[in-house]
Amino acid sequence: MFDLHECDETFFESAPIVHAFSLDLPVPASRVWKGLAGDRPLEWCRLLRNGRYTSPRPFGIGTTREITVGVGFHLREEFFRWDEGRGHSFFATQSSIPLFRRFAEDYVIEPIGDERCRLTWTIAFEPSKPIARPSSLAGAGNKLILAWFKHDTRRHFGG
Repeated sequence: MFDLHECDETFFESAPIVHAFSLDLPVPASRVWKGLAGDRPLEWCRLLRNGRYTSPRPFGIGTTREITVGVGFHLREEFFRWDEGRGHSFFATQSSIPLFRRFAEDYVIEPIGDERCRLTWTIAFEPSKPIARPSSLAGAGNKLILAWFKHDTRRHFGG
C-alpha cells in the first residue's frame, strides 16, 4: 500500500481537482445515511466493492474504512468529520496504486421535508507527480465514473 497525505475540509476548496454533484432523492435522509454508514457502505455503486468500516461502533471522527474501486484499486480511509445522520468526510490514508498524493470525499445529506432529501457528494484529489501531467487525459474517465455514481445512486434510491 502507498501512503497518502492527510487533509481536512479546506482541501475541498484548494484541491487541484474537485468534482461535486447533488441529487434530490425521493427517500428520507435517514435511508441515505443508513446506506453511507451501514455495514456495507455505498453498496449500490457498481464501481465500489467490499466497503467496510474497520473501526468499532459507534462511528465518529477517526473512524476508518476500506473499500475497493473497480476490480483492484483499494483505499484505506479515515473520517475527519462525522455528523451523525447528516454526513461525513474522509481522506484516504493509503491506496494500492499510487494515483494520488491526496484524496478526500465529503457527503452531505439535507432533508427536504419528511420523505425527500438532497445528497451532495464531493470528491477532491491531488494526483501523484507521475500522474499529474496527464491528469487532463483522465477527465473523460472522471466524468464517466461520476456519471455511474449518479446513475447508481438514483437507481438505488428511486430518484
